Amino acid sequence: MKVKKFNADTAREAMRQVRESLGPEAVILSNRQVAGGVEIMALASADISCLMSTPGQETESIKSSVPDAALRSGDTGQAPQGAVTEPMAQSIISEIQNMRGMLEGQLSSLAWGDLHRREPAKAEVLRSMLGAGFSPALSRQLLEKMPIGHDQNQGLDWAKNILTHNLRMAAGDDIVDKGGIYALVGPTGVGKTTTTAKLAARCVVRHGADKVVLLTNDSYRIGGHEQLRIYGKLLSVPVRTIKDSEDLQLTLSELSGKHLVLIDTVGMGQRDQMVAEQVAMLCDCGFDVKRLLLLNATSNGGTLDDVVQAYLGSGLSGCIITKVDEAASLGMVLDTIIRRRLALYFVTNGQKVPEDLHQTNSQYLLQRAFKKTQANSPFALQDAEFALVMAGNGEIGSAAPSTKVGSHLSGQS
Repeated sequence: MKVKKFNADTAREAMRQVRESLGPEAVILSNRQVAGGVEIMALASADISCLMSTPGQETESIKSSVPDAALRSGDTGQAPQGAVTEPMAQSIISEIQNMRGMLEGQLSSLAWGDLHRREPAKAEVLRSMLGAGFSPALSRQLLEKMPIGHDQNQGLDWAKNILTHNLRMAAGDDIVDKGGIYALVGPTGVGKTTTTAKLAARCVVRHGADKVVLLTNDSYRIGGHEQLRIYGKLLSVPVRTIKDSEDLQLTLSELSGKHLVLIDTVGMGQRDQMVAEQVAMLCDCGFDVKRLLLLNATSNGGTLDDVVQAYLGSGLSGCIITKVDEAASLGMVLDTIIRRRLALYFVTNGQKVPEDLHQTNSQYLLQRAFKKTQANSPFALQDAEFALVMAGNGEIGSAAPSTKVGSHLSGQS
């Protein structure tokens, strides 16, 4: 194994040299301030692959570096002096992994301080985005496009404009005016039944009750379909229950003369295998069923990403944000919508039918997302913690590896 030394004026430049020489998977062994800049000691990933492979391979690779005679225990069944036993090998691997984690954290702190020194406005924009709940991936990608010369306020205004440009707004009234077949999908408790009733009420006001029909396949919850029937009775709209794909196809063929058909689907966890079956039923019924995914504004970013991935199927027509009134911040749900390039139709902020259903306004949503976090909030990040948040998500202020999500952010001059 050959350790290489890299010297540069800044941590960012030294890391660039490491990547060019040893590749993006290089392991940093040490870093320190020296006269004239930063010194980094690094090792190519291939040189320690024996330590970072599977546990069995790790042990065997370490043992293979010791002569066979040293590993044989002989007649006594005891390892000779100097032999590398399996517990010792596992301890070495653990120490190297711990050292790597600590060094990555230290490098992130250096990079954060370097970013503050070189581009303070960019650092403050990054602080604002992370504090608002936007992901490190999206924040980093946006900052790569930020023009030089902006102060903090200009930089934040620029970031909001870019996010507004990338937040796709759909004409929600098209659902009511143009009609069609729409299925509201999403996890349990996200507000599908209430939102279905809100959309139905809007259509009844504009086109009459005889132009609307409600369908439901929620036979899992006790009395699950009864809630929708109550709404249907209040709106004088028929409600029909469907059981499977064949029943759905037959029912839709009978309702071809209706202006708007709304399907309230059963809620299930995004990791339930029945989610794929539900998506397949709606996609393969022989009709153009547009699926609208309901996203809970109070969920965290990882959960929202899981939900979108599970319900994506062959494509979604768009999404609706629910429970806006219950969310402390909208940053995470907007981040998910932007990275996944979903069209946003409506936002909901309460239980009232049909009042609490609103057309989308991107500027308002971004303004709400960047609302100042309370200083005494236990979730408010301190200066030293911003570097830790970015650790493991790519070098601060440098180009990140391209990914499927978050790689389509477009800018405006």
